[in-house]
Amino acid sequence: MIYLSDPVIGRIPVEENGDELLDLGTVPALCVDPRMAAANPSHAWLRRGVVDRLVVAQSLLPPGLRFLVVEGFRPVDLQTTYFTEHVDRLRDAHPGRDDDWYHHRAARYISPPEVAPHVAGAAVDLTLRDADGAELWLGTEVNDTDTEACHTADTTIAPEAAARRRVLGAALTEAGLVNYPTEWWHWSYGDRYWAHVTGAGTARYGPARR
Repeated sequence: MIYLSDPVIGRIPVEENGDELLDLGTVPALCVDPRMAAANPSHAWLRRGVVDRLVVAQSLLPPGLRFLVVEGFRPVDLQTTYFTEHVDRLRDAHPGRDDDWYHHRAARYISPPEVAPHVAGAAVDLTLRDADGAELWLGTEVNDTDTEACHTADTTIAPEAAARRRVLGAALTEAGLVNYPTEWWHWSYGDRYWAHVTGAGTARYGPARR
């Protein structure tokens, strides 16, 4: 598995295509959950190219299912805070390691700011909801990285949750997004990790600003 901290990701060049950030509140087809609004007021913004592909992916879901978007764009200072805090927790839990170990370990679940897809407005954390608007269970809560059950291909979760992950993944993959394998909810388009997975050669989105 290639983590976002791997040098191969950082070496991928960016050819910024200039897609603007869009407020998902102006996109009636998509539903945004407010749980991240207090921590990140920019949570409901994404690049236009990502939004277009999310709308397509949602049309590929089985009848009665819709996406529930939890978080999109994340300013670089907030991403830096998240990453630094996670490194500090790892230092407390695993003292005596070198800096490279903490950096690589932290990047399993939180992207280093210099390559973070959320900072580019290229990544979306999302799950599924039913026709009545109820969030469905996909094996863990979104952003719950306490166990490896958050890994997309984990085999310990219930069959119903695993089936829902496959439905989610099939639609998003067909629409052109890629998954970060340690987080079933994290999908992206146009960032460096997407370029690595698809062989695109260059990323389409660098750090964004609202």
